[in-house]
Amino acid sequence: MSSGETRHRAKRSLGQNFLVDANLQRKIVDALGAGPDDEVLEIGPGKGALTRHLVGRVARLVLVELDDGLAAALRTRFADREDVEVIHGDILEESLEAHFRNPGSTRVVGNIPYNITTPIIFRLLERPRPADIVLMVQDEVADRIVAPVGSKAYGALSVGVRSVATATRLFKVGRGAFRPVPGVDSAVLRITPHHPERTTAGEEEALRRIVRASFQWRRKQLRRILRDHPDLGYDETEIEHAADVAGVSANDRPERVSPEAFIQLSGALP
Repeated sequence: MSSGETRHRAKRSLGQNFLVDANLQRKIVDALGAGPDDEVLEIGPGKGALTRHLVGRVARLVLVELDDGLAAALRTRFADREDVEVIHGDILEESLEAHFRNPGSTRVVGNIPYNITTPIIFRLLERPRPADIVLMVQDEVADRIVAPVGSKAYGALSVGVRSVATATRLFKVGRGAFRPVPGVDSAVLRITPHHPERTTAGEEEALRRIVRASFQWRRKQLRRILRDHPDLGYDETEIEHAADVAGVSANDRPERVSPEAFIQLSGALP
């Protein structure tokens, strides 16, 4: 236990698994690449496993911790540091704009709860998006996000993330690096939002609707999905035109359509 840390029993309800491997802690912080001019948001700092490698290394560090006891301990521990702010709150209810003057240059890091990984990722990918995101996630989730087009793992999560960002699986982390030991392995994932944006906010909303419907009916062909899904209802002419613009066949199934092609398909539909 490092200086300033407190004893704390992990809460299953909050999905707490504490990273205790110091080499991996440093490796994750190094992957973030934050320096003395950067402002950093850390999600779920817990006992400060990553925090202790960030304090003094970056211009400003904002910690968002939901657990009452851990948030209080962090406030006490860093009370004398003007460059560290502790927010006792839920990251799903916080926004970059509320805590950073320039959200688009902010870097985000965290060992996030597996039970709310997807909501956290999509919360972070709401506008305005940060410069870079490095997260510890369940190994299977990382695989789904970076899955190749046409693979079984490729789906709505893959397209949802990669239509607005570049995603890279950095390295695997075995379950033995945590206390308590989780039942699954983990992976560290880098998500780098596109700057400048490739779509407008309105185009993104239309894209999400089409992607969601497509993977709800992932065994059907695009033609039938776009025509018959209750959330869509396009006619044959519109479908053929959009497929031509996107460079795909209306007879393809969703897993054969890349994120870029989904963007073009959505943009070509009225």
